Formats: sequence, structure tokens, C-alpha cells
Amino acid sequence: MKGWIGKILRVDLTKGEWKAEDLDRNLAQKFIGGRGLGSKILYDEIDPKIDPLSSNNKLIMATGPLTGTSASAAGRYMAITKSPLTGTIACSNSGGQFGAELKFAGFDLIIVEGKAKEPVYLYVEDGKVEIRDAKHLWGKTTHETTDQILSETDMDARVACIGPAGEKLVRFACIVNEKHRAAGRSGVGAVMGSKNLKAIAVKGTGSVSVANKEAFRKATLDGFQKVKANPVTSAGLPAYGTAILVNVINQHGLFPTRNFQQGVFEGAEKISGESIADQILVRNRACFACPIGCGRVIRVTDPKYACFGEGPEYESDWSLGACCGVDNINAIGKANYLCDILGMDPISTGVTIACGMELFQRGILSTKEVGGSLNFGDADTMLEMVRAIGYREGFGDLLAEGSYRLAERFGHPEYSMSVKKQEFPAYDGRGAQGMGLQYATSNRGACHVRGYMVAAEIMGSPQKLDPFDTEEKAGWDKGFQDTTAVVDSSGICLFNTFAFGAPEILEYLRAATGMEMTLEDLMKAGERIWNLERLFNLKAGLTGKDDCLPERFTKEPMPEGPAKGHVVRLEKMLPEYYELRGWDKDGVPTKERLKELGLE
Repeated sequence: MKGWIGKILRVDLTKGEWKAEDLDRNLAQKFIGGRGLGSKILYDEIDPKIDPLSSNNKLIMATGPLTGTSASAAGRYMAITKSPLTGTIACSNSGGQFGAELKFAGFDLIIVEGKAKEPVYLYVEDGKVEIRDAKHLWGKTTHETTDQILSETDMDARVACIGPAGEKLVRFACIVNEKHRAAGRSGVGAVMGSKNLKAIAVKGTGSVSVANKEAFRKATLDGFQKVKANPVTSAGLPAYGTAILVNVINQHGLFPTRNFQQGVFEGAEKISGESIADQILVRNRACFACPIGCGRVIRVTDPKYACFGEGPEYESDWSLGACCGVDNINAIGKANYLCDILGMDPISTGVTIACGMELFQRGILSTKEVGGSLNFGDADTMLEMVRAIGYREGFGDLLAEGSYRLAERFGHPEYSMSVKKQEFPAYDGRGAQGMGLQYATSNRGACHVRGYMVAAEIMGSPQKLDPFDTEEKAGWDKGFQDTTAVVDSSGICLFNTFAFGAPEILEYLRAATGMEMTLEDLMKAGERIWNLERLFNLKAGLTGKDDCLPERFTKEPMPEGPAKGHVVRLEKMLPEYYELRGWDKDGVPTKERLKELGLE
């Protein structure tokens, strides 16, 4: 096969066995790879109603046909499973080098089944697999685990592992590869921990063959030229990382502050990408084959918050900063570092802490439940909560369940800023109507990288839309969502789409795989993937009623700033979205649409 390696590794941890299987080319062409192919396998092989933390769940690590090639930023892999945070299908994307190395080691996907009796880790090298004892690694941080496994295998191997948060089944634990890249959202690390799987290490000497070398070379040059010509990918992201958005989003009035009570943060400049560059940045870091290099290697020298690592990027800078009312960049850097070494999603971590802060602010929580005060703006308490979550200690044990379960426990689920129990990222939908619709309809709960409408509504890419207008936002959302499904399945980074879109991705895929595919075929593949995820969620017990937003978004007008007076007009956009999707009024795909997509 070209583009794809053509092999799947299936590991049964209960039996302690593994086998290599051939990749079904027809299935790969229909679902591309990565997110699409992994989701199809999960849909076919598990009952969507299972307990996500039971041995019946499966964890799939999936690359795309472009992963490991010379395509722009082609280093992505996906972790696909049923989410312990949301109960939906989970598909979490990570960069770095791990995905490319997995293909070099001889596999497109790893399917992990069952549960080991004792902690283990996998070592995959050029088609050979070992299931090794990991009892000596249990309890170690992601950094300690990575260093130890490299010393036991090969210093050039790539390690994806969990930290204490994954072991203790924190519902938003993540999988961390190369110490600082993460499959971050939806609790995929908790599923890994539930299987007593501490890590997967991969090492390979192989390569990825493409069908048409000359056409692929041209597509690669074209892609790199467009990335270098675009101001976001050639200047903004390399200079300031994703945190360049802090001032931009704050100035537009949708920078969520103090658990989304406001949309403007008075301390935004102190935590901006510019401030990170001035105060704690050491250098950039790029993922495999990436010409952008948005990663931030930082060093905090303040003894109180001293750390050396990577980040924060925009989302963690916000969640551990403005969302908690914290404007101390050193404290935010340390909190982000703790999320890395403990192995948990900084978005859900920060927003869950902020939820606790609002519950405390309103007198719903007291010092008795918390073990002390929990005030907005208290950087040191925020840091202590991060640590406590990772080890499920004290009040951290309740926070580790996520904001929805926390708020519901104390009788006020309305203060959880989440959709389908997953916490919001760093954009308030009251300041961008299309983003509000995207949150409500995302298949994995509140998410910005399933359809990044901010690009059009705020940044003007590919064209500028009025953020407060609801007209045609349903169509734009659908287009962004389907395109993103294609990007995630191909194996390239979503940031490429600031510079190029579906036509360029089509040329990459045609040249790499030899597929005879039209642009219409490609977009239909994206729509097929989106609908497959929807079917999984419906079988898991979700309904159209779960396509909703907290009342803060729909009934509480923004109190200040450029978005003042606005709410998300979801009731206007959602019926149109369902109609465009070919779903009925309850959000269920019609038989006709499923037949059209080959999902009947």
C-alpha cells in the first residue's frame, strides 16, 4: 500500500497477546485514516453503551496516510475510544514525533483490548512487539516514565504514556508523548489507565512510500509555500505561539473570564503571547515535518514557580489564567507544567477549578468542603488544586470528576461551563454565534477544533463573517466540521488550514495513496465520518437534547465589552443545521442521508 503502511497491531492485554493484521484498503479509502478509520473500527467493535472504564472498551491509536510523510506538519495521530468524561465517542489529536515513528515501526494503527493484570507497557520496534512489566513505572510522572522507558529500550524511541492522573482515572486525563505533546481531551488517558497500560514506546527504521513521488513533491512544495506566505502560519504562530490570540480574543470581547461570567479580562496583556515571549520563552519547538513551530519551550526562574518545559499555549494559558481570574504568567506556566507531568487536559483542569471557584463565590461551596478558600485570582490555590486533581487528593478528588459532576453534586449543574459534560475552550459563544453552534453540535462535547469558526468570525479566514449574525452559520459550521474530519483523518495538523484547504489536501492524498478521489468524494468522506460519530453517540444514549448550551450562553447577555448584550441564538441556528445535515427534527440522521453516505 502507498501512504498507508497496510498493517494494524492488535494487542489483547487480558491474554497478554498481540497479532498483526492487514489493513482493509477499501475501508481505508472510505474513512481515510486517523480519526475516520479509528472511529469506524471502534463503532464496529464495541457496544457504545459500555462503561468507558471497563475492560470492554478499546483504545485505538491511529495515524493517517499523510502521517510520517514530507507533507506540511504531517506528524499527527489520534487516540480514539469511548470517553469517561462525556460518554460520547472520544477522538483526541496529538502531534510531536510519535505518530510518524509508529508508521516507521510498521503500523498504521494500534488497537488495545482488555486489561492487564498488572501494569505493563508496549514496546514496538520494526514490526516486533513486547508487552513489558511496568510495575516499577506506576506512580511516576510522564517525564520520569519517558526517561526510564528510553533507558530500557532505545534513546531514539518515541514514548506516549500516562501520568498519575491516568492511573487514578481522572476523567480528563490525557496521553502525553515526548513529554509535552498530548492527546489532550475527553479522558483518553483514563481509559489507558483503566487497562493498566502505562505507556507505548515505538521505534522504527522504515519509511512511508507514496504512489506518485513527483506529484507528491509538487503538492509538498505548494503546501509549504502557502504556509510560509500566510501571516498566521509564517509570522504570528512562530513568533508568539497560539497565545498570540489572547489579546485578539480579549479585544473582541469573547475571552471567557472567571468561569465565563465576563468576556473581557483586565489582566490579558500580562498573560499574552507577547508577555510569554518577553518573560519566559526559551525557544520554539516544532512537531514532525512542521514549518510553523508554534510550540513554546519555557523556563520560569521565579523560585516559587520554577519549571522548565513546554507551553502554555493559548487554551491552557486561558483556562489556568483568565478563566480562574489569574494574571500571573509564572504561576500559569507552572500549572501547565504540572498538567504535563501529571498527564491531564489543562482545559478541563482549569475550567473545572473555575467552576469550583464560582460555586465558592456564590456560597454553594464552603471552606469545609474545599479544605480552605477557593477564590478567583488566587494563583497559589489554583496551583494546589491542579496538583490535588492529579493525585485525587482532598477536594481534588471531586474536581477530578469534571465540572459537570462537581456542580451537579452540589445541586447547581448550571455553573458547569460544558456541553455533553466536556468543558468549553477559550471562546465565549456569545461573541461568535457560529462558535456557539459548533459547541452545541460537536460530537465530543464542547470543542474548538472540531469546527474552528473563530477563524472566519474573528480572524477573517477564509473570509470575514459577522460574529453576531446567525445567517448561514449552520452551513459554515457544517463545512468547517466536515473539513476538519478530513484533516484529522489525513494525519496533518489543523493549523495548515489557515494557509490551505480541502483542494490542497486532496492533492496530497491522491499523490500519496494513488486514490482516484474528487473533491466531492473527499468532502463526502468528512461528512461520513461526522455522521458515523453521531450514530455512535445516539447508540450510546445521547439525543438531540444534548445539542445544547449552558443557560449562561443562551439566557444571560454578555455584561460588558464588544459582545455586550448578546446571547447565543441557538434556537434559530440548530434547526437549520439539522436540515443541512439531513437529520430529522430530533437530530437523528435520516435513512436517506445514511444511504447516500454509505452508512446504511
